[in-house]
Amino acid sequence: MDLPVGAAAVTLQMAEEDLRPVVERLAQAERHDLSEFRGYIPGPDGLFAFDQLPHFFSDPGRRAYLIHHGTDLAGFALTYTLADGAASIYSFFVVRALRRQGVGSQAAQQLLRLRPGPWAICFQEANKGAARFWRQVAAATGGAAWREEQRPVPPPFPQDMPPDTWLLLHR
Repeated sequence: MDLPVGAAAVTLQMAEEDLRPVVERLAQAERHDLSEFRGYIPGPDGLFAFDQLPHFFSDPGRRAYLIHHGTDLAGFALTYTLADGAASIYSFFVVRALRRQGVGSQAAQQLLRLRPGPWAICFQEANKGAARFWRQVAAATGGAAWREEQRPVPPPFPQDMPPDTWLLLHR
C-alpha cells in the first residue's frame, strides 16, 4: 500500500528485553479489547494476566515487535512458530486512535514479509473487526493462495467456546 503524500510511515521494531515494559503496558489495552471475545477479567490488582508474554522475550522462535506510525507508538505484535514450522501471530494490537487508517494493514503486511513461508493466523469470528481485517490482509498478501479452517480453542479457554478461525497462507 502506498502512503498518501505527507502520511507517516508505518514501521516495525523488534522489541528486546529492554522494551518489554512497553509491550506489557500495550498488552493491557489489547487484553481489554479481547475481554469481550475471550472472557479476560482483570485480577485483584486491576491488571489482565498475560502469562505467555515473557516467553516472547526469551524463547527461540518467538518474537515481539512494536508498531510505529511515524514517531508515534501505534501497537505491538507477537509471533511464534507452530509445531508444523508455520509462523503464527499470537497477538496483534493497534491503538484505537490509529485503526481504520491503514496502520494495522501496513504493519501486518510488513510482519508477514519478515518471514517467507507458511503463516497461520487465528481469530474468533465473533470479533468481526479482526475477522474482516485478517481476511483483507490475507487477500492482499496471499492473493488467492490462502484458505480457512476451523479449530477448537486451546486450553485454558472454555471448550464450549466457538472454534477459532485459522487463515493459512504462504508468503
